[in-house]
Formats: sequence, structure tokens, C-alpha cells
Amino acid sequence: MELSVYRNSFLSFLEENTKFTEPKSLYEPVSYILQLGGKRMRPLLALMSVDAFGKDYKLGLHAALAIEVFHNFTLLHDDIMDGAPLRRGKATVHEKWDVNTAILSGDAMMILANQCLEVYEGDIYKKLMQLFQKTALEVCEGQQYDMDFENRNDVSIPEYIEMIRLKTSVLVAAALKMGAIISDASEKDAEAMYQYGLNLGLAFQLQDDYLDAFGDPETFGKQVGGDIIENKKTFLYLKALENLEGSEKDQLLTLFTTTQENIDSKIEITKKIFIKSKAVNEIQQEIKNYTQKAFDVLEGVSISVSTKEDLIAFGHYLMGRKV
Repeated sequence: MELSVYRNSFLSFLEENTKFTEPKSLYEPVSYILQLGGKRMRPLLALMSVDAFGKDYKLGLHAALAIEVFHNFTLLHDDIMDGAPLRRGKATVHEKWDVNTAILSGDAMMILANQCLEVYEGDIYKKLMQLFQKTALEVCEGQQYDMDFENRNDVSIPEYIEMIRLKTSVLVAAALKMGAIISDASEKDAEAMYQYGLNLGLAFQLQDDYLDAFGDPETFGKQVGGDIIENKKTFLYLKALENLEGSEKDQLLTLFTTTQENIDSKIEITKKIFIKSKAVNEIQQEIKNYTQKAFDVLEGVSISVSTKEDLIAFGHYLMGRKV
């Protein structure tokens, strides 16, 4: 497995298959967000999964594109809901154009994502569509939980893990299972790849939560401290609350329930509380735990040892990221 081969092939395919025409005001925002870059983790995993089971990875290009278009559709709408100014270091679609344009362009992306899968036939098409629609709905459920949590002060860590499983992990898992389906792998192996992705996705999102607070502004691509500004009930926040008592706990609650005039001060104070409460240590341990769970699942999959090693190496690569 050579990531650069997958990446270059996918980027060429993306460019060739996203040449939209009129109306420009509908399609220019679609092209804009798809060309912003990003890790392309999900489409790469789909191609890796096809290759893992001995088939030509290019058979997975349409599925990989479906996943990437859908993922970026969710980002476009998430940014509207969050009022986010930046995505991958550039202006978000609703900032560059307007909210109505962003909503409609996002709707078009959802339809385009489904159309990408129309090249597959018979039972493979049916399995792909069933998985894709189930996953799309779960992502919406996760986003709703995320919004619900903003108005609750009793969110538990298990509830938070379930939210990120739905909002983030299921799409990573679906990418890997779709590759297995295209390769006509056994149901057992396809499900194992799904579980690998589910655990890797949880580790990935927890890493994202950590980087949101402690990442490098030059490389992170989003506003560092965005979750703190928006009073998001992340693992760091929930674990800090769990570990704190007395005035320190009250201080954190106050920071997340009242309007702060000095945003930079709020971010810095909150980060110090996260460190002092050991929440940072615990999130780093959770990232390691879910990554190891992902690797453990691979032991029973009917793929070569070298392929398993490549999938493990990819997991280590994701967990070592700074963006």
C-alpha cells in the first residue's frame, strides 16, 4: 500500500469528476470546499480497503468520491450551525458567499454523493446504498446530539462518546466497509473492517478535540480554541468537570455558562484548567486505547500480514498528526 499513489489517483479522479457547470452560484461553493484540501482520510481508507482484499483499488474510486463529497457536505452545514469563520485555514462557504447559498450547495452535494454510487451494480450497489444511507442518517443524529449538548449541563462521557461515534466514527467505518463490499469480502471481514474504522474514528475525533484546544494555529487549519469559545461539552471539558471539586469546578462551569468579554483569556484559563485537572493526560490515554482497539480488530481479518501492518501504520500516522 502506497498512500501517495492512492492520494494522487483520488485527487485526479476528484478533479475530473467535479467539473460542474451552471448555475455557477450553486456549483462554485461545491468546487471551493472540495478543493480546500484536507487529509482525505475517508476516501483513502476506502481505497486501502479495496486493495487490502486483493482487488484493484481503482474499483473504489466512485465510492471514495461519494464519501468525500458527503463528508464535505456535512462540514459545510456544520460550519453554518457553528458560525465557524474558517475551514482548513480559509473562509467557510457561508462567510465567502452567504448562508442561503451554503445551504443549497450543501443539499446539492448530498445528491451528488448518492449519484457517485450509481456505477455499481446488483447486490454490491444495494449493500453500498444501504450502508451509505444508514451512515448518513447516523451522522445527522450525531450532529443533533452535539447541538442538544450545548443546552445541557448534565452530559456524561458515555453520551459524548456515543455522539462522536455517530457524528464522526461511523463515516470512517463505512468507508472501510464499502471497500470490503466492493471487493466482495466476506460479511465477517467487512464487519471487522467496519469495527477497525469505528475505533480509529473515535481515536481520530478525540485527537481532534485535543488539537482544537492545544494544536498549532499555523497547522491546525481551524480556529484554535473554537470548542471552548462555543462552550462545547468535549471529552476534555467533561473529564475536567469530573476530576475537579469546589472553586475550580465552579470556575470552569462559570466559564462555559456565562458570556466572556475576553475570548483569548477564556481560552487560556480553560486550557490551564484542562491541564491541571489531568483531563489532557486522560484524553491522550483514551486516544491510545481506541487506536489499540482498532489494531486488535485487524488480527482476525483475512488479509495479509503486510496489509495489516500498513493499516496499523496508517493509524499511527493519523494519531501523530498536528492538523
